[in-house]
Amino acid sequence: MEDISSEYIQWLTDPDIVKYSNQRFKEHSYETCLQYFDSFKNTNNLFLKIQDISSHEMIGTMTLYADIFHGTADIGILIGNKAYWGKGVGYDAWISLVSWAESSGEYRKISAGANEHNHGMVKIFKKSGMTFEGIRKQHELVNNIPSDVLYYGKFVKNNKYDKKIK
Repeated sequence: MEDISSEYIQWLTDPDIVKYSNQRFKEHSYETCLQYFDSFKNTNNLFLKIQDISSHEMIGTMTLYADIFHGTADIGILIGNKAYWGKGVGYDAWISLVSWAESSGEYRKISAGANEHNHGMVKIFKKSGMTFEGIRKQHELVNNIPSDVLYYGKFVKNNKYDKKIK
């Protein structure tokens, strides 16, 4: 798999990039990344690359974990190429996947969560129309300091689940 490059593996081992991600606790190699990628095969989940439109350079990844039994999709994102940080590409990629999920009709709700210190991610949640739903108090450690995890969600209109139970 050409997208599992040394650069991609380096992103997953860069403490600054995975500062708020649980990826920081795992060892990453070509083999472990390939196993993770392969875990998406024959599922309803998506593992997507984010690339620069002009150069086609891979700059990050996104995941969508689909729960077909409940009509929900949980989305995550990693912008690994630091040259693209703070330029809005994370939001552009996020809103593209959210819009796709909304228009598919397969999901009635989209959700995501982030550590309270991940201000960029929380900003993306709010800007994309997601609503704060809850908090898991002191649920994760960041630099050995208990930190909250914030959860956001967005209900999707015109989906196959719109019929109410009578």
